[in-house]
Amino acid sequence: MKDMKVVFEFDLEDLDRGGWTRRVEEISDEYGHAEPVGPNHNAYFIDAGRTLLVTFESVAGIRRANDDAAPLGWQFVQSHGWSSLTLMSDVEVDWFRAPAVFGYFDRMIDDGFFDDFDQVLFYGAGAAGYAAAAFSVAAPDARVLAIQPQATLEVSRSRWDRRFPEARRSDFVSRFGYAPMMVETAEDVWIIHDPSIIEDAMHAQLFAGENTTQLTCPYIGPDADRAFLSMDILPELIEQAMAGELTPATYALLWRARQTHMPYMRTLFHRLEMAETHPRLLARLCRKLAAGGRRPMFAKKLEELEAEGVTL
Repeated sequence: MKDMKVVFEFDLEDLDRGGWTRRVEEISDEYGHAEPVGPNHNAYFIDAGRTLLVTFESVAGIRRANDDAAPLGWQFVQSHGWSSLTLMSDVEVDWFRAPAVFGYFDRMIDDGFFDDFDQVLFYGAGAAGYAAAAFSVAAPDARVLAIQPQATLEVSRSRWDRRFPEARRSDFVSRFGYAPMMVETAEDVWIIHDPSIIEDAMHAQLFAGENTTQLTCPYIGPDADRAFLSMDILPELIEQAMAGELTPATYALLWRARQTHMPYMRTLFHRLEMAETHPRLLARLCRKLAAGGRRPMFAKKLEELEAEGVTL
């Protein structure tokens, strides 16, 4: 195991999908290893230091979300000297329920791969958040940061979640199956969810272990990880989780970034407008957003509310 800061150049933005994949493989082979994991998955490892970030991502998600179109862990290789293991899917929304993925983690356990690291954090969002939680059992005492994860899609445990009918054909029982059980050996687990999305809230409540901290992001919508990237708070969330320092208080400070994130503020505006139950709160929000005179929609709504007699 090396203990060094790896700095490497990568320019992946202008490549087509095939060229992008080949370049990711070349860089991973140079600084660690790259290997196929069945027909739809690949593993890319960068060997840098004794801290390991394990991420579950998709090719499409990386290329859409990241400015440099690189796996998420690579920025921490560069900035922090962490090692990075990326489990990457060719399918955009994927729970990593393939026998080849099971076999890959079985082999990593048998080889004692995770024993070479002082600290390990598993990270993922949505379906990949489920995978991060489920496969974290391969590294006992690891930490887990999962954003809007499903606990399982096994029908008997999640009949109320009808969003992913095709995924129910996958095996969520035999191996690395029920995520809340798989995280029982983790040192710390953080589950971030939007309580206004009923299914996400119900999945989150199934993660009920003493090692688990629940954090909420109300009204952020179904893609909280993308919003956190846009707010530029995801890297710090990962840093704090890796260090075991993510608390409700430190999260609350980061979550304040929503107050200047216009997609979030527009969502909040439309929810309050539709609800019609908090006119004064809506008026205060419109006044804040209309400040500076550059957002006439909010100024117009404020005028309407004031004409109706709503006072701040």
